[in-house]
Amino acid sequence: MQNIQINSDGICSEAKFIASPNIDARPNAEDISLIVIHNISLPPKQYGGNGVIDLFSNQLNPDEHPYYAEIAPLKVSSHFFIRRDGELIQFASCNDRAWHAGASNWQGRERCNDFSIGIELEGSDFEAFEPMQYETLESLITSIKTRYPIEAITGHSDISPGRKTDPGPYFNWSRIKT
Repeated sequence: MQNIQINSDGICSEAKFIASPNIDARPNAEDISLIVIHNISLPPKQYGGNGVIDLFSNQLNPDEHPYYAEIAPLKVSSHFFIRRDGELIQFASCNDRAWHAGASNWQGRERCNDFSIGIELEGSDFEAFEPMQYETLESLITSIKTRYPIEAITGHSDISPGRKTDPGPYFNWSRIKT
């Protein structure tokens, strides 16, 4: 996916938009300075289904999979989700606060959701990501950095050490221009 553009409303026209209810206003709309990279697959280590979409839209059926029963009550979201084939889905305007980071700290600043954009890659800690995901991610990051004063790109594991491990050991950081 080339030439991704994010408009002044924080929406990417090249993405499929599925509004998540799990967002709210940022405390400071001008303070969007961090990108956080995650990985997610639902059910765990399975790709291609609607589990992630259902989770971020509060539609996850707890009877569909044993793991879903554990996480169905969660109220979480991310700004973007990149599927294995590079498809880009957006759940929240970049101008809004998505609930992706949880308890977090970046360089002494708590509550990273307040000032970050969350990007979920369909994947796990146990295998490499696909080239198409990196292509979409690279283009998306370029667009985000054009629109917002991004100071850093980091992993969920870096802002929530000991609690989170994603994007995991197979994420190729050298593909990302930080």
